[in-house]
Amino acid sequence: MTDDAIRQQWNQRFASEAYVFGTAPNGFLASQKHLLRRGHSALAVAAGEGRNGVFLAEQGLDVLSVDIAEKGVEKARKLATSRGVRLRSEHADILAWNPPHGFDVIAAIFIQFATPPHRRELFAKFIDWLKPGGILILQGYRPEQLEYATGGPRQVENLYTTDMLRSAFAALTILHLREHDEVILEGEGHAGMSALIDLVARK
Repeated sequence: MTDDAIRQQWNQRFASEAYVFGTAPNGFLASQKHLLRRGHSALAVAAGEGRNGVFLAEQGLDVLSVDIAEKGVEKARKLATSRGVRLRSEHADILAWNPPHGFDVIAAIFIQFATPPHRRELFAKFIDWLKPGGILILQGYRPEQLEYATGGPRQVENLYTTDMLRSAFAALTILHLREHDEVILEGEGHAGMSALIDLVARK
């Protein structure tokens, strides 16, 4: 699928007034609140309609929220306004994008649109984009998610395993890496028993 087709697909999905993945933050990201420091810089990757970027902004971080879909960016700005927080949001293809500076926190929540070659490139960028001491917070689906069919991609090659993440982020200090099955309720997009994998790593 081309970048333009992906952009159109997500614009269509985000076209309604409803928030496809809800307006509450991802549960795993919220559980890492103790790692967040007011005034630190944060990047919300492929941030969709803004729920996770807005959560980071509510913790006092200086947040840049990036998504390929213009409709997602518009809804992220609307959500930030409704919550009374400042959120910088940008329409961009994260695979072709380069930030103006590094980040103290990168939140990469369910960003499994990338094929294996693009994923390797993207993960390498995350390492590069983190400031020394910076934290990567990532959650995704494992291959077992295909059996649950409660969200995420249908391409098994886009899903994560422990060995994959450990290898991809070997240059970082892994603070937390866990596989688990759990019911999540994040709008209509992620709803039901899910095969999850969580990672927190420090540069």
